[in-house]
Amino acid sequence: MKRKNLMLIFALILGVLAGCNNGTDTSQESEELKMLEVDFEVAEKADVDETVELSAIVTYGDEKVKDADEVTFEYWEQGNKENSTMIEAKNNEDGTYTAQVSFDSDGVYEMYAHTTARDLHTMPKKSITIGEGTSADHEDENHNVEGEHSGHQKGLDMHFMDPENVKVNEEINLTVNLQMDNKPLKDARVQYEIVNDSLDVHEWVETEETVSGEYTNSYLFAKEGNYTIVIHVEDDEGLHEHTEQVLEVNK
Repeated sequence: MKRKNLMLIFALILGVLAGCNNGTDTSQESEELKMLEVDFEVAEKADVDETVELSAIVTYGDEKVKDADEVTFEYWEQGNKENSTMIEAKNNEDGTYTAQVSFDSDGVYEMYAHTTARDLHTMPKKSITIGEGTSADHEDENHNVEGEHSGHQKGLDMHFMDPENVKVNEEINLTVNLQMDNKPLKDARVQYEIVNDSLDVHEWVETEETVSGEYTNSYLFAKEGNYTIVIHVEDDEGLHEHTEQVLEVNK
């Protein structure tokens, strides 16, 4: 009889523990299923000098995100990414973030909605045609420039947060945001190769994934000059890409 009672108590304990474990797993799975989503809205076409509204609707699971850490729009004429413009969005405190822009010449313009919230980062991409858009000859030129500049695997977006007014002996953060198929690229191995041949500088800097898809580390430039920053990206799925940025360091 004692033995039966002990076995019954043991079975009850196992049942309680199993229930606790299942509850924890369910909670964790539910949290993992939540994603930071950004519905980036912009007109497909507009006239030269017409005011265009950029709108980002930010959600995390079923929750409207009213306190995003960052929503910044970046736009540039197709083929001229190095001369992009950044504009901070207005937080409307209802999960929407907006800004107004205008374009002073015909062309096709591309844009990101850089969004950081809930320790996640995403940057959906859109394009808009202004006026007559771009001629066929210009489209071919842009295609060649972009292909030579990026050469990235299809679906991969790399955005280097270009620091401004970099000074000698001032520590700065070097940060790149990565997306694959419009979703943050997690768990990648990202290194900065910092080169200035005239100064005999060639260093490698490891990065840390601070939020999902965002890789950063600090660096101090000891001498003024123009440095080439080569961003190397690898992952366990066979991805191996790189891109280059030029950074000017002044006294």
